[in-house]
Amino acid sequence: MTNSELKSFLDEKVELYNNPKFIESDPIQIPHAFSLKEDIEIAGFLSATIAWGNRKMIINNAKKMMDFMGNSPYDFILNHQDYQLEKLENFVHRTFNGGDMITFVKGLQNIYTNHNGLEAVFSKNIEKDSMQKSISEFKKVFFEINHQSRTQKHISDPLNNSAAKRINMFLRWMVRNDKKGVDFGIWKTIPTSALSCPLDVHSGNVARKLELLSRKQNDAKALSELDTNLRKLDPNDPVKYDFALFGLGVFEKF
Repeated sequence: MTNSELKSFLDEKVELYNNPKFIESDPIQIPHAFSLKEDIEIAGFLSATIAWGNRKMIINNAKKMMDFMGNSPYDFILNHQDYQLEKLENFVHRTFNGGDMITFVKGLQNIYTNHNGLEAVFSKNIEKDSMQKSISEFKKVFFEINHQSRTQKHISDPLNNSAAKRINMFLRWMVRNDKKGVDFGIWKTIPTSALSCPLDVHSGNVARKLELLSRKQNDAKALSELDTNLRKLDPNDPVKYDFALFGLGVFEKF
């Protein structure tokens, strides 16, 4: 395929999958249950954090998280009492347990109380065409509070060669305004051009078949290679191709 053939093939797939039907089977449905900006971003962040494994299980467990917080995540983050955290102790999603959940509640409380919220923290340290340093610095701020060291593994650090798939997916949700009702576009301080594709098994395999990616591992170096190639196709909105790569991998078994 020539570059222009590849672009039009992928653009067609973006059109096919970037629409409200996508929400029905995706964890993005969790933040779509809310209308307040802070509720959307907290629900999105927590849902993205546990977005690995079976998608049905991810969605069910993310709904449980919201239920634990009385379906008012922002109010719960700011105003919870210690005794209310006890009921979170039984939460489990794969290796993310109740202790991790409690730490995440406290980390988010610190961010909204002392750092002007998630958007403000992620908006710092943006480099040209890259959120990688910003994500790494976010992790430091998030874990300023007392925490068990095991919980740190639930936020990836791209500067430690992680592809940071879940955080990149969360950033796509918040930043990208797709005008299709899927991604929210509620964060205005981060340019879409700086976003990275959420790189996982599906998108990685499809990208290799399309020769957008040659590196075998799905790590930060692979992500950089994929980003470079996707930016050639659309420098302003490279991450829209996540819909194409994911859709081809999951729905079409490309």
